[in-house]
Amino acid sequence: MRPLNTLVEKLIPSALVFAIVLTFIVAGLALIFTDAGPLEVVEEWGIGLAGLLEFITQMALILFLGYILANTRPVRRLLRFLAKVPKTAMQAYLFVFFVAACASLITWGLGLVVGGLLAREVAHVLRERGIVVHFPMLVAAGFSGFVVWHMGYSASGPLTAATPDSFIDAQLGETIPISETIFSTWNIIAAVVTVVVVLGALYLIAPRNEDALIPLTVDARESDVEVDDEVVTPADRVDASRIPTLLIGLMLVTYLVIHFAGGGSLTLDIVNWSFLALIMLLVRSPFELIALTKQAASNVGEILLQFPLYAGILGMMAGTGLMTVISEAFVAISTTETFALFAFLSAGLVNFFVPSGGGQIAVQAPILLDAAEALGTDPAIAVMAVAYGDQWTNMIQPFWALPLLAIAGLKMRDILSYTTIVLIASGLVFAGTLLIVSM
Repeated sequence: MRPLNTLVEKLIPSALVFAIVLTFIVAGLALIFTDAGPLEVVEEWGIGLAGLLEFITQMALILFLGYILANTRPVRRLLRFLAKVPKTAMQAYLFVFFVAACASLITWGLGLVVGGLLAREVAHVLRERGIVVHFPMLVAAGFSGFVVWHMGYSASGPLTAATPDSFIDAQLGETIPISETIFSTWNIIAAVVTVVVVLGALYLIAPRNEDALIPLTVDARESDVEVDDEVVTPADRVDASRIPTLLIGLMLVTYLVIHFAGGGSLTLDIVNWSFLALIMLLVRSPFELIALTKQAASNVGEILLQFPLYAGILGMMAGTGLMTVISEAFVAISTTETFALFAFLSAGLVNFFVPSGGGQIAVQAPILLDAAEALGTDPAIAVMAVAYGDQWTNMIQPFWALPLLAIAGLKMRDILSYTTIVLIASGLVFAGTLLIVSM
């Protein structure tokens, strides 16, 4: 894996540069394959920049709230308790992956942070017990849990398809309920099988020679967020009280109960409000919530900057007719049985350039939905094919690994050899699943 490690480190630029490069690539394709001129391409791009503002906010909130939730005191205490469960190095690798995968199925923002924090806590506990563990492998196991995030509760593609007035709803003329995507029997089975297969792959590749182990050499645990809760004035007493956040948390829970009792569906907004409700119930005061918010805000900035560029790309593709050209080309090489597999592979490739599930859905889903309609393929399968492809190549795309690597104090090359094996193992499950459901 060393040649691939070197290639990734040297040649893959930042995600922001990817978005900029992709903008000009799409503009060039529009000029070549459509009748649009340069001014029309720029105009459609400019109009498109503001086309996904609601969606951008929803995506930013998922990461933002997931990060806050993972750093609340009860969740951090839970992670420290869980860190004591593994008794051997092998148990540690498998356990960290399993917990990170479960957290990713709840929300991808939570999964990313939990993977890094738990890896550090486990490494520290094992070091105190005198057990040597390969720390890069442990961190790789934590990141590998992210390989199933787009099959779970915060899956941006399926949730966008289920959200009324989304761009997918506008294109299809109807929403796609999550009972046909996230909570379909075949997707649930695929998620379980993926976790089992990756557990087996991690077991096979885990270092066993003590001379090859790279142990944790410093105290990598992160202390709880510092809360400035000094009470001087009556206003400070309100900010230090649990009552304001508890009341709004209970109000949110009441709304969610009313929503689901009335037949409401799971959408991106409902996912975010459920996370916000949990946060409000878990924090001790507005003081603590403000401190957690300041800590989490830095993780959202890059997404807020990139998503308008993806929206502009979508605007160019739709406004110039490039989307139709690509869709027709895709239909020409696909059949009803092979469409989902080709969609999955193309989504895995596109994920290198649009390393965001939400951004990728915005760019790619309209094309694949057009192709699926022409071939008579279930649009739910098309949406899940994009979701599978997106989560698949995250294993070798450094964008989403950066927050976890920052927590662990490692570089992408330290974990890439392990996550590439996870890419291969999970890819077999994803491809096989899509071929079976397309029959």
